[in-house]
Amino acid sequence: MSVNPLNNPVITTKAVPVVKISDLLEGKKVEDKPAAPPTPGEGVVVTISGAGLKAAQGGSNPNKDIDDSGLKDNIKQLLKMIRELRKQLAEKMAQLSAVMNDTALSPDARQAKVAGLQGDIASIQSGLMTAMAQLAKSLKDESPEANMTAMALLAK
Repeated sequence: MSVNPLNNPVITTKAVPVVKISDLLEGKKVEDKPAAPPTPGEGVVVTISGAGLKAAQGGSNPNKDIDDSGLKDNIKQLLKMIRELRKQLAEKMAQLSAVMNDTALSPDARQAKVAGLQGDIASIQSGLMTAMAQLAKSLKDESPEANMTAMALLAK
């Protein structure tokens, strides 16, 4: 963080006197004068877009778009489950990456943690594949519009 003393009313500074060598040679005394009070600067202005406001308000229910989609309840549940599994998978992948790059661990400890995380990842991937297969089976009897809606929600 940097603070600019020129526009900060809390910080006071002394004016730096301009000294000429000729003045010093003639024996003139240099006086310290306080700096002129700073002029108030413009503060920080933050503008939030409409999409940003909508995202901030919708943060309490990340699956609101699925709930409002008009799809059957079993399809909604599968879409929510797939989102949750994808989120868990991303978290485990990040943990795996962190463990693999952790030089503080001994090679044996690192290998043990990596093996555990790889098992977790395999389990989550298996659940994700099962949920995707079940979603495909559920969408088989639905209208093309319902299929498009589900695929659009799945892509988010």
